[in-house]
Amino acid sequence: MTKPFDTRDVKLLVPTGGKADRFGAQVTEYIEETVAGVLPQPGGTSDLGAERPNGRKVDMTFHWPRGHARSLAGCIVEFDGRRYRVIGDPAPYIDGNTPGPFDRTVETEAVDG
Repeated sequence: MTKPFDTRDVKLLVPTGGKADRFGAQVTEYIEETVAGVLPQPGGTSDLGAERPNGRKVDMTFHWPRGHARSLAGCIVEFDGRRYRVIGDPAPYIDGNTPGPFDRTVETEAVDG
């Protein structure tokens, strides 16, 4: 029997209060947390075009496991050796409307550098 979804563990980097550097600029620090049962899906750009000049390219979408209630605003998801910044603060699906193991769709953009 095969599994219905090939989920993965990802590392979630959650921003915490940081310290000021020697020039007085705030430096964000992160705590790491492992989240199991995430379904990764490569992003696409099919919805970007002249009709959406301010649209954002989504590099990767993660289907988040039900029951993980933490806000994802400002977080970074590390998966398969790459880091992805969460776009916005994804809201959970309405209880009872979506069966299955996933609670919300998390759109991200690649972080290079």
